[in-house]
Amino acid sequence: MPPGCAGICDLVSATGIQIIRPGARKPGDLMLHSMTGFARQAVESGAGTLTCEIRAVNHRYLDLQFRLPDELRGKEPELRQQLAASIARGKVDCSLHLKRRTGTSNEIRINAGLVQQLCQRAAEIGVILKNAAAPVSPLDVLRWPGVIEDQEIDAEPLFESASALLTSTVASLAEMRQSEGARIAELLDTRCRELLSIAAGIKARLPSVLDAAHRKQKERIEKLDVIADPARLETELALIAQKMDVDEELDRLESHVSEIRQALASNQPVGRRLDFLMQELNREANTLGSKSADADTTRSAVDLKVLIEQMREQVQNIE
Repeated sequence: MPPGCAGICDLVSATGIQIIRPGARKPGDLMLHSMTGFARQAVESGAGTLTCEIRAVNHRYLDLQFRLPDELRGKEPELRQQLAASIARGKVDCSLHLKRRTGTSNEIRINAGLVQQLCQRAAEIGVILKNAAAPVSPLDVLRWPGVIEDQEIDAEPLFESASALLTSTVASLAEMRQSEGARIAELLDTRCRELLSIAAGIKARLPSVLDAAHRKQKERIEKLDVIADPARLETELALIAQKMDVDEELDRLESHVSEIRQALASNQPVGRRLDFLMQELNREANTLGSKSADADTTRSAVDLKVLIEQMREQVQNIE
């Protein structure tokens, strides 16, 4: 049973309401959450049918928007706090709609005082117009706002029903966001394996790339037909090797991939952390490209940047 469901069941039992929901949550231990999702549920209460819809999309921060019936506007702070306790990031639109119960009797309550005032004012207008005005139709009077009185609703039981419904709808939303998060986590893990494979290929080619650079430098000296100082030559070759050395960048790249995998297994919101790690990965790929001394390494650096950009697009949707 997901968090909060026990409280819902207790409240349902106490208030006698019936939750209308598409199905129970499936067991699972998915950590990553997407910021996008949709959930809709309804509850039958004494006042009528309450329907709750929640739509969530990605956003840098938590942005909550509520649309509530008049009877619940005073409870918006409590409902907002309840929703904010379950969602860390995203633009979330929450709508609660109340369809009033018609009841077993067909009694229509009329505001008699308002009807008398309307009739008096209509008579006064008739005198002003010298009785030229048409007689007032009773149906026109009934259409006047406030003539037919709505039955008063006790806000507190309605709020209890709305709170239970919101908790249940948020649980349904979390299930959808977890499912989407699991898909994103799988994609990111696949990209991480590809990153490590490319990095391993670069590291394996590095000795041969250095040897080729050394041979090329010696060939240039031989073409000049000069006798090079052996000590100076070794110094120059060492400087070339230092400029081409990418071991540090590859080690940092592997370290960032390890951090990403730890974040994917976390039960906390990690979207911001992953976004930062994408920036760090991109920085290492740029450095690899700038230090490249052969076409294969350059292509590998481009492949790394393509994978990192694909990962960055997915990370933008993680809570």
